[in-house]
Parts: sequence; structure tokens; C-alpha cells
Amino acid sequence: MPDNPFAPALLIDAVGPVRVVTINRPEVLNAVDPDVHRGLANVWAHLAADRDARAVVLTGAGRAFSAGGDMVLFKRVQEDPNERAALLEEARRVFNEFLDFPLPVVAAVNGPAVGLGCTLAVLSDLVYVAESAYLADPHVGVGLTAGDGGAAFWPLTMSIVKAKELLFFGTRLSATDAVAMGLANGVVPDAELRDHAVGIAERLAALAPQALQSTKRAVNLHIRRSATAVLDYALAAEHVSFDTPEHRAAVDKFLGA
Repeated sequence: MPDNPFAPALLIDAVGPVRVVTINRPEVLNAVDPDVHRGLANVWAHLAADRDARAVVLTGAGRAFSAGGDMVLFKRVQEDPNERAALLEEARRVFNEFLDFPLPVVAAVNGPAVGLGCTLAVLSDLVYVAESAYLADPHVGVGLTAGDGGAAFWPLTMSIVKAKELLFFGTRLSATDAVAMGLANGVVPDAELRDHAVGIAERLAALAPQALQSTKRAVNLHIRRSATAVLDYALAAEHVSFDTPEHRAAVDKFLGA
């Protein structure tokens, strides 16, 4: 397996032909800072170049899958439009690189998957959620356009009115509700989640690579064709959101400013 240039933000472990990618900021519930964000934009090409890899498990360290965007980072990009533009362009890369990654990805949602964390979970090819975990996209609640996946992708998986309700109110979906809404494949006891996800990935790794990867690509073309134009608009709108008084107040409240 190639070296891991993304450590310690992202860990990569080999389990036979399976690569386990772990978002590794457990002290802050795996909130996405610049190092994690950069890693998520680039790790997929890195893994695609690993000739021994056949499938990937994506999970989080500690109690969370990912709590989404880091509020300290949000405060910085409020004040620096250039850094904000670069971050949102990188967000586009995170979405597109993940969508175009040829190997199957199994999400092991071990705890809260929020914001970008939720997008990463539900964009995975198969999604298994720990009993104690939940999914949510609370962008609107902190004054931001749901620009990095929720608005672009969720309406493809459920009714439009339900997607609006969940995005407008940032509703937390339990593991069972996530399965019922079509955002996940199954609920797994917390202690069994990683082994279950690795087992699913091993089954995928044993399938004919060309047939599996081309089937994934064909299905993901539905997302690509439907979501790309929406993503362009949503990310542009999110750029504007960082300047609104509602978002600034939400960040200051979180940081105790």
C-alpha cells in the first residue's frame, strides 16, 4: 500500500484488499478543518492508484463519524474571501472526486454524521449506521446554504418536500429513520459496525472489478447529471451566506465570542 500523505488528519489502514479510511480528529468529533478537507479532496486519487486496493471503508475516529465544518475555520473564512473561495472550490472537488472514485466505498457511520460528514456518508456506495448514530444537515440553521451536497443530492433519494423539510430544519435522522428514508442500507449494533462494514467491503472486493466499477460509474452518472448544475449554484450561494449576519451570529455563539 502506498504511504499515507494525509496523516494524521486521515488514517489509512489495510485489511487485505480493503482500505479503511478514518477521519481522525476525535477530540472535536472529527470536525472538518483545512487538513481534513484537503485530505478528503485528494485521498480518492491516492487510493485509486493503490493497485492492491479493491474496496474502501470510510469511518470516523472515536464517538463521531464527522460533526461537519469546524467553526474556527468558518470564522476565518468569514473574514477572508480568498480563503473562502478556495475552500468552496475544494468542496466541489471533495464532492466530484468522491463521486468519481472507481472503487466501492462502504460508510461505517459510527456516530453523528453532520453537514459535510452527512454528505460523505450518504454519497458512499453502501451505508451502514450504528444504532446510536444519527445524520443531519444543519447548514440552514447556522445561516448557510446547504451547498456542499445536501441540496444537490438529497432530492435524488427521497421526495422533494421531504428533502426540503430535512434541510430547512436540520432534522436529526436516527439510524432507523435514515434507512427508512433511503439514506442508508442498514442499522448495526455499535460494537459490530466496523467489522460489519469491513465484511461488506470484503464481499465487494471479491466481485469482478470491471463489472463492479463500471456498474458503480453507470449509477453515479445519474447523480453527476442531476447534481452538478445544482452544486454550482449552491456553492456560489454558500459563498454569499458567510457574509450574512445570521451566520456570523451563529459562529460567534458557538465560539462563545
